[in-house]
Amino acid sequence: MKKITFALALALLAGSAPAFAQKTKVKIKGDAPAPTLEAPEASEAPTQTAPAAPGHAGKVVPVAEYYEGGQEAMYEFIEKELKYPIMARRNRIQGTCIVSFTLNTDGTMSGIKLVKNVGGGCGEEALRIVRLLKFRKPDYAILTSLPISFKLPAPGQAAAAE
Repeated sequence: MKKITFALALALLAGSAPAFAQKTKVKIKGDAPAPTLEAPEASEAPTQTAPAAPGHAGKVVPVAEYYEGGQEAMYEFIEKELKYPIMARRNRIQGTCIVSFTLNTDGTMSGIKLVKNVGGGCGEEALRIVRLLKFRKPDYAILTSLPISFKLPAPGQAAAAE
């Protein structure tokens, strides 16, 4: 008798399941049109005009305004000083390491630490590079993070560069 009651309850529950189904339409990527960005008019002054660095398209690092020459000069210095770690090159490790630090009111850095490491010695190299940076004195202490990209050249480009 218990088996029959259980089977009946199960059949009733299975039959009413469609009634409890979600009836709202779920949006799928691609349903909505992509938003369009309009260029600012010539009369409008942009809020921050730091050009994006290679590999950091559209990303403005707040602490870059305190670097002599701005964000572009800072990333040019990083690119010039960066030595790709041998272990990372051998294992084809690529990615972005993020280094966090506090820029003090006297222009020095403190609390330098690695927030994201991609491995193969990239994190240690990112820390070394950040310690080489020299900033101007801000009006107040700034806690910030700085992304350092490690990207190997394409196999065809490596042969052409040598």
